[in-house]
Amino acid sequence: MSIESRKVPEASSHVHDEDAAHLASLGYEYEAQFKREMTFWGNVSLGFTYLSPVVGIYSLFAIALGTAGPPMFWSLLIVGAGQMFVAMVFGEIVSNYPVAGGVYPWSRRLWGRKWGWMNGWVYLVALLTTIASVAYGAGPYLAAFLGMESSVDATIVAALVIIALATCLNLLGTGVLNKVAMLGLIAELGGAVVVGLWLIIGHRNHDLGVLFETFGAGEGSDYFVAFAAAGLIGIFQYYGFEACGDVAEEVPNPGRTIPKAMRMTIYIGGAAAMFVCLSLILAVPDFGAVISGADSDPLVGVLMAAFGPVGYKVVLGVVLVSFVSCVLSLQAAASRLTYSMARDGILPCSSLLSRFSDRRHVPPYALLIAGVFPALVVIGSKISEDALVAIISFAAMGMYLGFQMVVLASLRARLKGWKPAGKYQLGRWGVPVNVMALLWGVLGMINMAWPRTPEAGWFANYIVLISSIFVLGIGGLYLALRKPHLKGDAPAADACSAPATVGGS
Repeated sequence: MSIESRKVPEASSHVHDEDAAHLASLGYEYEAQFKREMTFWGNVSLGFTYLSPVVGIYSLFAIALGTAGPPMFWSLLIVGAGQMFVAMVFGEIVSNYPVAGGVYPWSRRLWGRKWGWMNGWVYLVALLTTIASVAYGAGPYLAAFLGMESSVDATIVAALVIIALATCLNLLGTGVLNKVAMLGLIAELGGAVVVGLWLIIGHRNHDLGVLFETFGAGEGSDYFVAFAAAGLIGIFQYYGFEACGDVAEEVPNPGRTIPKAMRMTIYIGGAAAMFVCLSLILAVPDFGAVISGADSDPLVGVLMAAFGPVGYKVVLGVVLVSFVSCVLSLQAAASRLTYSMARDGILPCSSLLSRFSDRRHVPPYALLIAGVFPALVVIGSKISEDALVAIISFAAMGMYLGFQMVVLASLRARLKGWKPAGKYQLGRWGVPVNVMALLWGVLGMINMAWPRTPEAGWFANYIVLISSIFVLGIGGLYLALRKPHLKGDAPAADACSAPATVGGS
């Protein structure tokens, strides 16, 4: 397939040619498949809606506040700082290797075929299960919006509708993805600001001093243990910035644009999450009731008291837009990862999954995987909710594990002599930032896997660890038996021996 002939401004044509040359230097001949229609703010919007502060905060606010009290707010700041180290490492890597699929091609170039395949497998499973998790979590909000009783059946139907809608929008192409992601950012960010200001100005019950008061949370044990448990609200919040790199072949000048977009995603997403969380905390009338369990859903109480039945429905509408845009962005990331691995011939049915729609410039079958698999997981909850919990328990751990496989590969490559040559470089700070990113990620994974409810039995306590071992075991077994890493001739493990040239120069 030849490059499409179309008239473009001279400056735009130069950038286009430079991007194509850089991609060719990485071993991928430009064939006018993806269209570079995603703007800088579209790329930020993709990362922001994937991170989705409204989805993250609204989903975990009650649990975090009940576990550690108002100081749980500070976990958002701590986790944001830790993830910024990871984003800086990713920015330097994507600047060198702006290839669709993100973590898979990065690991493949930094370490090798086996490591790249396992990184892609882990992250793909994490993405697909996260799509199911987010869509399922939207069910109660849709039921409340429609005035229906929340039930398993209603939640399943709501989740399937959201997955289907996101899939259809994604199939329309990068241009539509860019616009819908920006609409999601505007709606979510605008809603977060309006709701937060309304609560702080007219319905604040406390001053900022409560952020340093536990109100009895964590009594009977070390408070740090309670704070670490509540800190999962931050850990589950700050991923999404890597999605900016998953669409690297759809962004003009990706070596400069994407690293900036990754950092901007954390700045804006983190600020929005902290503002939403702060406004909700200050509006809660009785922390003691939340911590004791007497008030199990302070979020609904706060919003109903502040906005009334009609206003509450409007807020729910914004929340639902956030859920849809979050699923949309997750699907985009999962489909590009699937396509990237299939293009290199290392997945089952690679020839099908790497097919492209000449009309829409998206991989339709890879997108269908990102819709069908999460839908099956959601439907499976009708048979066993325990099975759903077991499957999606891997979601957040898989994200962090996928991140840290890249971070470790990057540190290994640096110590073996890799000299990043992209448009965004950390310079002499490269190794210290890389080490901090790795240490932070390991601590985050330990926190997620730590057993906290001995009364619930060993399986419930170790479900995150068990699901992780299961996914890694399946991937390792397939790697040993089918040897997918030996298929295809895409470049691998060349970071140290042949640094990528920038712009094909």
